[in-house]
Order: sequence, then C-alpha cells, then structure tokens
Amino acid sequence: MRGSDVTQGSMFSYLTLEDYVPKEHPLRPIREIVNAALREMDETFAAMYADSGRDSIPPEQLLRGLILQSLYGLRSERLLCEQLGYNMLFRWFVGLGVENKPWDHSTYTKNRDRLIEHEVIRELFSRVLIRPRRRDCFPRSTSRWMGR
Repeated sequence: MRGSDVTQGSMFSYLTLEDYVPKEHPLRPIREIVNAALREMDETFAAMYADSGRDSIPPEQLLRGLILQSLYGLRSERLLCEQLGYNMLFRWFVGLGVENKPWDHSTYTKNRDRLIEHEVIRELFSRVLIRPRRRDCFPRSTSRWMGR
C-alpha cells in the first residue's frame, strides 16, 4: 500500500536530538571529554560574566561551536550558524535544543571574542589534554564517519 505524501509538519515530536546521532558516531566520545572539561571551568566562566543583565550565549555552547568549526572545516561563524539551523548532529553537539533558534553570526562572533580575550580556549584544551588517554575512545569504524 502506498503511503500518503503529507507535507504538513507535526505539532509534537517524540524524538530527542540524541535519537538522531548514531551510537557509534565519533563525536560522542569527543563531546563527553569536552563536557567533562567544561564542567571543571565553572569558576572561570563565572568570573567572565556580570551577575545582571541579559543572558548571553552560554560559553559552553560557544566553545563546542568552535570545536565543530575546527573538526568540520567550517570557514566562518556565519556558516556554523547556518548549519545549526538544520543540522541535527551539530545542534546535539553544541547543546542547542530543537525548539531554539540558532544564534546570529554577529552575536556569536562578539561572544567568541570574549572567550579569546580571557584565554578560555587555551584553558579548555589544556584540560582536555590532561584527561587520561584511552585507546578505545573512538570506535574502529571512524573512517566511515570522516568520509574516508
């Protein structure tokens, strides 16, 4: 029996972003390592931001976005923000919910500059590098995900 071609979107979704990411995807262990390092940086982030005013983009999300730019060769913040509009894998990695709009590229750039000014990127990578090295961190089939 032929299914119907319904183009109307549903009002509710019962899937999470987690459901869209394959269990063996190489970004899963990377995200775990990065998230553990980011949790250790709470004091650093608290010192960078004022106690009052409008909420900014969470620094954890900004840093994950920078990592995606590096890993996937995204040449600009504009391109990253465009990808966050429709790429479920990128949304999941960054921590941006399905119901949230992606950031404006100029806002992203302005907030990124704050991270650079406070050398937060250097701190994140030093924390990532001191993590115990595990040989089994990445699945054997990573070449499939990296386009090789």
